[in-house]
Amino acid sequence: MIEEMRLRDLGVIHEAALPIGPGFTAITGETGAGKTMVVTGLGLLLGARADSGAVRAGAEQAVVAGVWIVPETGAVADRVADAGGEVEPLGNGTAELYVSRTLTAEGRSRASVGGRAAPAGVLADLADDLVVVHGQSDQLRLRSAAAQRDALDRFGGTAIGEALADYRIVHDRLLTIDAELDELVTRRDERTAEADRLRAEISEIEQVDPQPGEDTELQARAERLSNIEDLRFAAVTAHEAISSDADAPDVTLLLGEARRALERTTDPDLSDLSAQLADVGYRVADIAAGLSAYLADLDESGPHELATVEERRALLAGLARAHGSVDDALELLATGSARLMELDDDSDRIDRLTAEREDTARAVVDAAATLTAARTEAATRLSAAVTEELHALAMPDASLVVEVTPGTASTHGHDDVAILLAPHPGASARSVSRGASGGELSRVMLAIEVVISATDPVPTFVFDEVDAGIGGAAAIEVGRRLARLAETSQVIAVTHLAQVAAFANNHLSVVKSNDGSVTASSVRRLDGGERESEMARLLSGLTDSDAALTHARELLALRAGA
Repeated sequence: MIEEMRLRDLGVIHEAALPIGPGFTAITGETGAGKTMVVTGLGLLLGARADSGAVRAGAEQAVVAGVWIVPETGAVADRVADAGGEVEPLGNGTAELYVSRTLTAEGRSRASVGGRAAPAGVLADLADDLVVVHGQSDQLRLRSAAAQRDALDRFGGTAIGEALADYRIVHDRLLTIDAELDELVTRRDERTAEADRLRAEISEIEQVDPQPGEDTELQARAERLSNIEDLRFAAVTAHEAISSDADAPDVTLLLGEARRALERTTDPDLSDLSAQLADVGYRVADIAAGLSAYLADLDESGPHELATVEERRALLAGLARAHGSVDDALELLATGSARLMELDDDSDRIDRLTAEREDTARAVVDAAATLTAARTEAATRLSAAVTEELHALAMPDASLVVEVTPGTASTHGHDDVAILLAPHPGASARSVSRGASGGELSRVMLAIEVVISATDPVPTFVFDEVDAGIGGAAAIEVGRRLARLAETSQVIAVTHLAQVAAFANNHLSVVKSNDGSVTASSVRRLDGGERESEMARLLSGLTDSDAALTHARELLALRAGA
């Protein structure tokens, strides 16, 4: 439940604190005092779209903050943690959750959840688990077929929920199969052309049989063969300089003479140098051997090898032009076979999917029938329960029928759901979308919520003038039902009727003052004589009328005896 809400510079409200708490809270006040801003502020805390027009004239920003009492663990605490916030444990498995929303006059909006900045979408996610808001627009929404179906499904609880979940599994699978079949059939020519092209590309690559890194190696080989005479001259010159069969002294001979000269001495320093000369001699010998091998390889090469290398390079270059690079061609060879098998399997896949579609379509029909049966059974119970509630809401002759009829297949099943209202015996039942007045629709909506809350409880209900279009005995019964709903949920109702406010255990009045320049509003909790005066004002427009005060006391006594 929401424990407290604070508003600053929202609409006509300069600064106000709303102590709400458990049970039924009624919010009353003069026209223009800012009652609607209370609902607007709550909407902002629940992630509603921000409108800079709600910022109080002359103020830079509006701020709404709220304290919710929530379970210490569960969906709400987990979502807060995901957003980086925290709930404050209170003990007994409950915790406080602080949320706020700031709206600037320029239209920017900021939200905070559990002490951390968060997108407004997080507030909207939390709202699904915290509150149901009913206002004039929500009554209008009850006229829609989707809202009527959702009301029935909420009432049906687990039976409809499980049947709907099972239906959606097979329904989604049927949609997936249909999409696959449509692609296979409509793109058959395109996929056949792709298979032919892929088969030709794979054959070409297999014929060339490229090896990883081969193009780089061939490039280096071609460069060597193209400069073979220069390379041979350089290698021969170097080899003769360090190891020659001619009479001219070479490096090897000179190093040997130098080492032997040093070995004939006994000086330690010269012995170390002699060892170094020996090491250099070994290295020079290795270099000479390497040059000999290099020259032998050059002797085996010739113009014919260069032609062979260039021919091979041309083949690889063709693959590179066709596929981007030799590596890309190798990648296509590695993955293309699997794709080719998939494309070549189209006919078999169509046959398999067609057979699976038949089985899945039958499963969809069966699941839809199970869902229809669950809805039909729940519709009978909901019709009777809501009709009973309507009788208590000063519609003694009315009857409500929840009708489940075959409809177009969708993700919600194969049913059309309509809520029909017969205002009196003998009258034909007509859809509430056409046959219910505003006052009747208010009571139908309230009756449905009272009945559904027994099977699908909601932590907090907010009603914005649910009593619109009614009065007298009907208003008293609306108040009774809101009080009854408050036995299992927190109820907040903005009302202009004393008959409704009388049943609240917490009465807040939005009062306004005028200092000549700026209208400001504040919220006060009413008790005793103040509450009687406010009730009298609601009844007659006067706060000191004896008759109105007497009537106010009578209404308050109704709650005490309810």
